[in-house]
Amino acid sequence: MISISLCIIVKDEETVLGRCLASVRDAVDEIIIIDTGCTDNSISIAKAFGAEIHKFTWIDDFAKARNYAFSHATKDYILWLDADDYITRDTLANLIKLKETLANDVDSVTMHYILSQDSNGNTTNSLRRNRLVKRSNNFKWIGVIHEYLDVSGNIINSGLSVIHGKLKSSIGRNLKIYESIIAKGEILSTRDMFYYANELFDNNRIDESIVQYKAFLDTNLGWVEDNKNACSNLVDCFNYKNDTENVFKYIFKSFEYDVPRADFCCQLGFKFLSLEKFNQSIFWYELATTLKPDENNLGFTNHASSTWLPHLQLCVCYSRIGKLNIANDHNEEAAKYIPDSPKIIHNRNYLKDKI
Repeated sequence: MISISLCIIVKDEETVLGRCLASVRDAVDEIIIIDTGCTDNSISIAKAFGAEIHKFTWIDDFAKARNYAFSHATKDYILWLDADDYITRDTLANLIKLKETLANDVDSVTMHYILSQDSNGNTTNSLRRNRLVKRSNNFKWIGVIHEYLDVSGNIINSGLSVIHGKLKSSIGRNLKIYESIIAKGEILSTRDMFYYANELFDNNRIDESIVQYKAFLDTNLGWVEDNKNACSNLVDCFNYKNDTENVFKYIFKSFEYDVPRADFCCQLGFKFLSLEKFNQSIFWYELATTLKPDENNLGFTNHASSTWLPHLQLCVCYSRIGKLNIANDHNEEAAKYIPDSPKIIHNRNYLKDKI
């Protein structure tokens, strides 16, 4: 059986740290907490779980902080989490089973990272991360912000999931770091160009984000998943600006990088629906219902686009062209995922009086 070190970097996370540690402590043999400047009760909470505490002077560099955490690990494998992450009891049981059975030639284990859920507990956005890595390989984190773990070798994809249960917003923090880097005259990496554009977008600086996304795509050096997500965010930007020509341009540009994803099909369906071109909208929404996300993909996945969303929109489309029975069928398909949605209930009440 392997042994596991848990590594977490922490700054003022007293509201969530206990939840995180309680959820995973039975699966780990060592807890390493890096204090990056706590002023609240976080460290006392960590000590109550038997954590080993190390201080790190914060220098606006997440990779350096995580690498410092890894440097203190002593067990066979390192599991990393953020303080606002946690796992369910079922995942804990499966993690313990993994710990008992993992072959020692495995270099990294990926897990689903659930970024958001709806009120019914359905995953709405997720991605895979290299989550459990062999310590002796000395893998390093790369990136001042939106850092990633540079792994290689024998990587296996597990069915385990980590839930990101953020309670406080960090909007503006990352943007300030990027702007500080730029103010120093430093050149952003291709990857950071993409994430800088994301930060501008998240801070509602739409015109600036458009410029940055275009500059990123123009490098032709981006990871394919980042390229597709840049296109998707550009579509959102141009929808915000009511620029239909560029909405279509960047949906179709995404097809240069890969076969159509369900979310791009839904974006096309939405645009045609807004133009009252219902048959075209139906075509793309119907296609979206047939496209399932690749479970092994490390990129972001919008689960709504391949589950309830196209069915809900098809209900609208078919209703608008008078095919009410088909509209009702799609509404009920959507209800399998979001049964308590006010839109589902409204559609059901409307259609039962018409059919």
